[in-house]
Amino acid sequence: MSVEFKDYYKILGVTRQASQDEISKAFKKLARKHHPDLNPGDASAEAKFKEAGEAYEVLKDPEKRKLYDQLGPNWQQGQNFQPPPGFENMRFRQSGGGGFAGDGFSDFFETLFGGAGGARAGGFSGFGGGGFQQRPRRGQDAEVTYEIGLEQAYAGGPQSVSIQEHVPGADGYPVMQTRTLKVNIPPGVKDGQKIRLAGQGNPGGAGGEPGDLYMRIKLRPHPQFKVKDDNVVFDLALAPWEAALGATVRVPTLDGAVEMKIPPGVGSGAKMRVRGKGLGTAGKRGDQMVRIMIQTPKTLSDEERRLWEELAKASAFQPRA
Repeated sequence: MSVEFKDYYKILGVTRQASQDEISKAFKKLARKHHPDLNPGDASAEAKFKEAGEAYEVLKDPEKRKLYDQLGPNWQQGQNFQPPPGFENMRFRQSGGGGFAGDGFSDFFETLFGGAGGARAGGFSGFGGGGFQQRPRRGQDAEVTYEIGLEQAYAGGPQSVSIQEHVPGADGYPVMQTRTLKVNIPPGVKDGQKIRLAGQGNPGGAGGEPGDLYMRIKLRPHPQFKVKDDNVVFDLALAPWEAALGATVRVPTLDGAVEMKIPPGVGSGAKMRVRGKGLGTAGKRGDQMVRIMIQTPKTLSDEERRLWEELAKASAFQPRA
């Protein structure tokens, strides 16, 4: 997605080599000038106040400033910007502390930092000699995809799930970290279903509660079964004589094999049902559909060929009548 590039140094009126003290002074000067309390009803002043706050949120933080500086000095404010490789899915774990809390930072900020620092959730909490203080803000929700086998989805139960996230490294650059969570998979969970893990999302700001983590289920392809809505489909191969005469065969399900009685004269493509062996919640589980697939031998012995020829002469069956 392309968004408008923000030149945070230009917004604060400092050079890219500015010290933290110079950045802080520049921000406080702009904040006093454009603060909404001093400019009631002035939408332009409020917009500049928020813009200055967003710039300060990035440049006051060594971690975010290093990441921002990696973009290089060649971008111009207002240009269309698309994040370079490596900036996708950045998530920052904040350690809290004071600072500016905006009413909603720009899409550019969201693209780089994933909402870290209070975007879309904070509010102005006053202005004084000590600067701005953050109100507690709830962390943003997050979503991950978890792939499981069909048998796991059918049975459910506790699982150890490892997720990867970006956290600040010792040098201030984001590093990948693995976190393991204990998750209870509900029996019969379906493809695309979301499981909510309360309090396991992005951390809150200024002591606020963390967001939630939503785990989207993705079903792994199965060598024997296919899934259609709540139902599971299994193709059962039958010999021609089993289809003609009927038979009792063992049919695998996600809950162990069952005996199934095949009626005489069943045709290829016919479907039989094993109730309650599909996906879905208890009381609303789907079924397993058993699709008949009549198979013929690819090679015949001389005796087999003779018998098939005798059957063809003796049978009055007309499949295309």
